[in-house]
Amino acid sequence: MALKTILNYSPNFNSKKRTYKKIKFIIFHYTGMKKESEAINRLTNIQSEVSSHYLIKKNGNIVTLVPDLYEAWHAGKSSWKNYKSLNQNSIGIEITNPGHEHGYKKFKQKQISSLLKLTKSLIKRYNILPKNILGHSDIAPQRKKDPGEKFPWQYLSKKNIGVWHALKDKQELIKNRKLKINEEEEAFFYKNLFKIGYSKKKPLNINRVKYSRELVKAFQRRFRQELVNGKIDQECLLISKNLVEEFK
Repeated sequence: MALKTILNYSPNFNSKKRTYKKIKFIIFHYTGMKKESEAINRLTNIQSEVSSHYLIKKNGNIVTLVPDLYEAWHAGKSSWKNYKSLNQNSIGIEITNPGHEHGYKKFKQKQISSLLKLTKSLIKRYNILPKNILGHSDIAPQRKKDPGEKFPWQYLSKKNIGVWHALKDKQELIKNRKLKINEEEEAFFYKNLFKIGYSKKKPLNINRVKYSRELVKAFQRRFRQELVNGKIDQECLLISKNLVEEFK
Protein backbone atom coordinates (compact mmCIF):
# COMPACT_ATOMS: atom_id res chain seq x y z
CA MET A 1 0.00 0.00 0.00
CA ALA A 2 1.35 3.44 -0.98
CA LEU A 3 2.38 5.75 1.82
CA LYS A 4 -0.15 8.52 2.41
CA THR A 5 1.30 12.02 2.20
CA ILE A 6 -0.05 15.55 1.86
CA LEU A 7 1.04 17.32 -1.32
CA ASN A 8 2.40 20.85 -0.95
CA TYR A 9 4.86 21.21 -3.78
CA SER A 10 7.86 23.52 -3.52
CA PRO A 11 9.23 25.37 -6.57
CA ASN A 12 12.76 24.92 -5.21
CA PHE A 13 14.27 22.01 -7.12
CA ASN A 14 16.38 21.28 -10.19
CA SER A 15 14.17 20.69 -13.22
CA LYS A 16 16.35 17.93 -14.69
CA LYS A 17 15.09 14.50 -13.61
CA ARG A 18 17.54 12.01 -12.09
CA THR A 19 17.55 8.22 -12.26
CA TYR A 20 16.63 5.84 -9.43
CA LYS A 21 20.27 4.69 -9.28
CA LYS A 22 21.48 8.21 -8.59
CA ILE A 23 19.75 8.19 -5.18
CA LYS A 24 22.22 6.78 -2.62
CA PHE A 25 21.55 8.73 0.60
CA ILE A 26 18.80 9.89 2.93
CA ILE A 27 19.59 13.04 4.92
CA PHE A 28 17.65 13.97 8.07
CA HIS A 29 17.15 17.61 9.08
CA TYR A 30 15.19 19.60 11.60
CA THR A 31 13.38 22.75 10.46
CA GLY A 32 15.08 24.97 13.07
CA MET A 33 12.29 27.55 13.14
CA LYS A 34 10.01 28.73 15.94
CA LYS A 35 6.76 27.94 14.12
CA GLU A 36 5.88 25.04 11.85
CA SER A 37 3.91 27.38 9.56
CA GLU A 38 7.03 29.52 9.08
CA ALA A 39 9.07 26.44 8.18
CA ILE A 40 6.49 25.35 5.59
CA ASN A 41 6.42 28.86 4.11
CA ARG A 42 10.21 28.87 3.83
CA LEU A 43 10.38 25.43 2.23
CA THR A 44 7.79 26.42 -0.40
CA ASN A 45 8.85 30.03 -1.03
CA ILE A 46 10.72 30.51 -4.31
CA GLN A 47 12.81 33.33 -2.82
CA SER A 48 14.21 31.16 0.00
CA GLU A 49 15.88 28.76 -2.47
CA VAL A 50 15.52 26.02 0.16
CA SER A 51 13.46 22.82 0.08
CA SER A 52 13.46 19.12 0.93
CA HIS A 53 11.61 16.15 -0.47
CA TYR A 54 9.52 15.57 2.64
CA LEU A 55 8.48 17.31 5.84
CA ILE A 56 7.22 15.48 8.91
CA LYS A 57 4.90 17.73 10.88
CA LYS A 58 4.43 17.86 14.67
CA ASN A 59 1.29 15.73 14.38
CA GLY A 60 3.15 13.08 12.36
CA ASN A 61 1.63 13.98 8.98
CA ILE A 62 4.04 13.58 6.07
CA VAL A 63 4.14 16.36 3.48
CA THR A 64 5.61 15.78 0.01
CA LEU A 65 7.40 18.94 -1.12
CA VAL A 66 9.53 17.73 -4.04
CA PRO A 67 9.12 14.43 -5.97
CA ASP A 68 11.95 11.97 -5.29
CA LEU A 69 13.42 12.02 -8.78
CA TYR A 70 14.18 15.73 -8.66
CA GLU A 71 17.01 17.34 -6.70
CA ALA A 72 15.67 19.28 -3.73
CA TRP A 73 17.81 22.02 -2.18
CA HIS A 74 18.38 20.73 1.34
CA ALA A 75 22.04 19.76 1.77
CA GLY A 76 23.87 22.86 0.53
CA LYS A 77 27.68 22.70 0.51
CA SER A 78 28.26 19.20 1.75
CA SER A 79 30.45 16.13 1.45
CA TRP A 80 30.64 12.52 2.61
CA LYS A 81 33.35 10.06 1.58
CA ASN A 82 33.86 10.71 -2.15
CA TYR A 83 30.54 12.49 -2.63
CA LYS A 84 30.31 16.28 -2.91
CA SER A 85 27.14 18.42 -3.00
CA LEU A 86 24.89 15.67 -1.70
CA ASN A 87 21.71 17.19 -3.12
CA GLN A 88 22.56 15.28 -6.30
CA ASN A 89 22.48 11.87 -4.62
CA SER A 90 20.09 12.20 -1.71
CA ILE A 91 16.55 12.52 -0.45
CA GLY A 92 16.07 15.16 2.23
CA ILE A 93 13.61 14.76 5.10
CA GLU A 94 12.81 17.73 7.34
CA ILE A 95 11.26 17.18 10.77
CA THR A 96 9.49 20.00 12.57
CA ASN A 97 11.60 21.03 15.56
CA PRO A 98 12.63 24.53 16.69
CA GLY A 99 16.27 23.46 16.80
CA HIS A 100 19.18 24.63 18.92
CA GLU A 101 18.54 28.34 18.36
CA HIS A 102 14.88 28.29 19.44
CA GLY A 103 14.61 25.84 22.35
CA TYR A 104 15.58 22.46 20.87
CA LYS A 105 13.01 19.80 21.82
CA LYS A 106 12.78 16.05 21.93
CA PHE A 107 11.20 14.69 18.74
CA LYS A 108 7.61 13.53 19.16
CA GLN A 109 6.80 9.83 19.00
CA LYS A 110 4.29 10.50 16.19
CA GLN A 111 7.08 12.08 14.17
CA ILE A 112 9.44 9.15 14.71
CA SER A 113 6.72 6.63 13.79
CA SER A 114 6.08 8.49 10.53
CA LEU A 115 9.80 8.80 9.90
CA LEU A 116 10.15 5.03 10.26
CA LYS A 117 7.40 4.36 7.72
CA LEU A 118 8.68 6.92 5.24
CA THR A 119 12.34 5.93 5.52
CA LYS A 120 11.63 2.20 5.24
CA SER A 121 9.60 2.88 2.10
CA LEU A 122 12.48 4.91 0.57
CA ILE A 123 15.10 2.30 1.56
CA LYS A 124 13.10 -0.37 -0.23
CA ARG A 125 12.42 1.76 -3.30
CA TYR A 126 16.02 2.91 -3.83
CA ASN A 127 17.99 0.14 -2.12
CA ILE A 128 19.66 2.57 0.29
CA LEU A 129 22.26 1.15 2.69
CA PRO A 130 22.00 1.85 6.47
CA LYS A 131 25.44 3.53 6.42
CA ASN A 132 24.14 6.01 3.83
CA ILE A 133 21.45 7.40 6.13
CA LEU A 134 22.95 10.54 7.63
CA GLY A 135 22.25 13.77 9.46
CA HIS A 136 22.79 17.24 8.02
CA SER A 137 25.57 17.82 10.57
CA ASP A 138 27.41 14.72 9.30
CA ILE A 139 27.73 16.15 5.81
CA ALA A 140 28.18 19.84 6.76
CA PRO A 141 29.70 19.83 10.28
CA GLN A 142 31.06 23.37 10.07
CA ARG A 143 27.57 24.80 9.33
CA LYS A 144 24.90 22.54 10.77
CA LYS A 145 23.81 20.93 14.05
CA ASP A 146 20.69 19.10 12.87
CA PRO A 147 19.02 16.78 13.54
CA GLY A 148 21.04 17.04 16.77
CA GLU A 149 21.73 15.05 19.92
CA LYS A 150 18.04 14.44 20.76
CA PHE A 151 17.48 12.58 17.51
CA PRO A 152 17.04 8.84 18.25
CA TRP A 153 19.82 7.41 16.09
CA GLN A 154 20.37 4.38 18.34
CA TYR A 155 16.68 3.43 18.28
CA LEU A 156 16.46 3.88 14.51
CA SER A 157 19.59 1.78 13.94
CA LYS A 158 17.78 -1.19 15.51
CA LYS A 159 15.31 -0.84 12.63
CA ASN A 160 18.19 -0.76 10.08
CA ILE A 161 17.85 2.98 9.64
CA GLY A 162 21.30 4.47 10.02
CA VAL A 163 24.27 2.96 11.84
CA TRP A 164 25.16 2.87 15.53
CA HIS A 165 28.24 1.46 17.23
CA ALA A 166 28.17 -2.13 18.52
CA LEU A 167 29.66 -1.41 21.97
CA LYS A 168 27.22 -2.87 24.48
CA ASP A 169 28.95 -2.18 27.80
CA LYS A 170 27.56 1.21 28.78
CA GLN A 171 29.55 1.33 32.03
CA GLU A 172 32.79 0.72 30.15
CA LEU A 173 32.02 3.64 27.85
CA ILE A 174 31.12 5.97 30.72
CA LYS A 175 34.33 4.94 32.51
CA ASN A 176 36.30 6.22 29.51
CA ARG A 177 34.35 9.49 29.24
CA LYS A 178 36.52 12.59 29.80
CA LEU A 179 39.69 10.47 29.98
CA LYS A 180 42.38 12.30 28.03
CA ILE A 181 44.04 11.00 24.89
CA ASN A 182 47.58 11.56 23.66
CA GLU A 183 48.66 13.10 20.33
CA GLU A 184 49.01 9.73 18.62
CA GLU A 185 45.51 8.69 19.72
CA GLU A 186 44.13 12.04 18.55
CA ALA A 187 45.60 11.50 15.08
CA PHE A 188 44.14 7.96 15.07
CA PHE A 189 40.70 9.33 16.03
CA TYR A 190 40.65 11.76 13.10
CA LYS A 191 41.77 8.98 10.74
CA ASN A 192 38.81 6.95 11.95
CA LEU A 193 36.45 9.88 11.31
CA PHE A 194 37.69 10.21 7.73
CA LYS A 195 37.30 6.44 7.19
CA ILE A 196 33.73 6.65 8.50
CA GLY A 197 32.99 9.34 5.91
CA TYR A 198 33.44 12.75 7.51
CA SER A 199 35.16 15.23 5.25
CA LYS A 200 38.91 15.67 5.59
CA LYS A 201 38.85 18.79 3.44
CA LYS A 202 38.46 21.93 5.51
CA PRO A 203 36.19 24.64 4.02
CA LEU A 204 38.05 27.85 3.17
CA ASN A 205 36.05 30.08 5.53
CA ILE A 206 37.05 28.32 8.77
CA ASN A 207 40.43 27.67 10.41
CA ARG A 208 41.71 24.15 11.02
CA VAL A 209 41.32 24.21 14.83
CA LYS A 210 37.70 25.39 14.67
CA TYR A 211 36.83 22.93 11.90
CA SER A 212 38.33 20.04 13.90
CA ARG A 213 36.24 21.02 16.92
CA GLU A 214 33.04 21.19 14.84
CA LEU A 215 33.89 17.81 13.33
CA VAL A 216 34.18 16.29 16.81
CA LYS A 217 30.87 17.88 17.85
CA ALA A 218 29.12 16.46 14.78
CA PHE A 219 30.48 13.02 15.64
CA GLN A 220 29.30 13.38 19.25
CA ARG A 221 25.82 14.62 18.28
CA ARG A 222 25.47 11.47 16.25
CA PHE A 223 27.27 8.78 18.28
CA ARG A 224 27.92 10.10 21.81
CA GLN A 225 24.84 12.18 22.47
CA GLU A 226 25.09 12.50 26.26
CA LEU A 227 28.06 14.88 26.05
CA VAL A 228 28.65 17.20 23.10
CA ASN A 229 31.68 19.30 24.02
CA GLY A 230 33.99 19.12 20.99
CA LYS A 231 36.69 17.41 23.08
CA ILE A 232 38.07 14.01 22.10
CA ASP A 233 38.29 11.55 24.98
CA GLN A 234 38.87 7.80 25.34
CA GLU A 235 35.13 7.10 24.94
CA CYS A 236 35.05 8.91 21.59
CA LEU A 237 38.15 7.00 20.51
CA LEU A 238 36.58 3.63 21.41
CA ILE A 239 33.37 4.46 19.54
CA SER A 240 35.25 5.69 16.47
CA LYS A 241 37.29 2.44 16.29
CA ASN A 242 34.12 0.38 16.39
CA LEU A 243 32.33 2.50 13.78
CA VAL A 244 35.09 2.07 11.20
CA GLU A 245 33.96 -1.56 10.92
CA GLU A 246 30.27 -0.59 10.76
CA PHE A 247 30.85 1.91 7.94
CA LYS A 248 33.00 -0.33 5.72
